[in-house]
Amino acid sequence: MPDSSPPFTLVLASGSPRRRELLGRLGIVPLIEPADLDESVVPGERPAVYVERLAREKAATALRPGVVVIAADTAVVRDNEILGKPTDRSDTIRMLQSMSGRRHQAISGVAVAVFDLGEARVAAGVETTTVSMEELSAERIAWYAASGEPDDKAGAYGLQGAASLFADRIEGSVTNVIGLPMALLDELFVELDLNLLDFRRDT
Repeated sequence: MPDSSPPFTLVLASGSPRRRELLGRLGIVPLIEPADLDESVVPGERPAVYVERLAREKAATALRPGVVVIAADTAVVRDNEILGKPTDRSDTIRMLQSMSGRRHQAISGVAVAVFDLGEARVAAGVETTTVSMEELSAERIAWYAASGEPDDKAGAYGLQGAASLFADRIEGSVTNVIGLPMALLDELFVELDLNLLDFRRDT
């Protein structure tokens, strides 16, 4: 059974400030080692398969003896189309218009990896949350797009920010929409005989 006490170090294979913040709420401050990968979708690849594949690949980039790696990838999906980060302001407006008054899904793949007895062990899973967006006026879309908040976010919005005004209903994990489904993460640690809370700074 892996031992999560030192010298095990927790690594987050992501540069996302939202994921760091969610872990920080538990008193967990991991090393940050963003993965540099080609995140292109394989032709015909389903969104859930895509995000889990990327999470596993990201975890592999940081895995080495002495560390436990958390990796995740979140896609915003509307009508089975993966909406990535907007390329420019007009792309932001297009995405928001396409989700106005409709439902879409936030789908996250999460992987936790550790070396156990010289072999890599990985636990991975997928979380899906359905978000209902209110009807958005052209003025409100223009205001939000101009704020700059959507620029680095999949689907061109962040639930933890001003876009919280737009979400009529959330069905499922709220932290999943933010970028890291915490209950699923905890389950994956348990699957590997690890305790996420052992990595709190005060322990």
